[in-house]
Amino acid sequence: MIYRRTSSPSLWEEMDKLQREMNRMFDSAFTNRLIDRPINSHDFPAMNVWTKADVGQVITAEIPGMNVDDLDIKVVGETLTISGSRQAPVDDENIRYHRQERGYGSFTRTIQLPFAIEVDKVEANYEKGVLKVWLPRAESDKPRKITVKAI
Repeated sequence: MIYRRTSSPSLWEEMDKLQREMNRMFDSAFTNRLIDRPINSHDFPAMNVWTKADVGQVITAEIPGMNVDDLDIKVVGETLTISGSRQAPVDDENIRYHRQERGYGSFTRTIQLPFAIEVDKVEANYEKGVLKVWLPRAESDKPRKITVKAI
């Protein structure tokens, strides 16, 4: 079915005006709900996880504005847990937020790793708001080439 625009331009202008007005209304209502926004631990921090042959598992997490003392990284078996806390903004009577999207409070992210890890060799650093964790694969879990002997 083909739809053709047969209405006058003024109808489309009115519909566009109504759409802008509704967007403004929802934006202002949503912004007010963001004012005391705790961190949603299901999506914070944003993470990338990949495997690198010579290193093992590499994980990066975006956690801007964090103090390294407020981070906790644990490896138990084949599970990595990153948790921490970001402080709430300073409360000041003279500040009126127009939009506040950065959350604060405690968070925890747990990731199931695809293989066993050498826990003693795990390294992590934090630079420019990005946490990077290197998780070397356990020697006992690395694939081994089996030599076949002819008899």
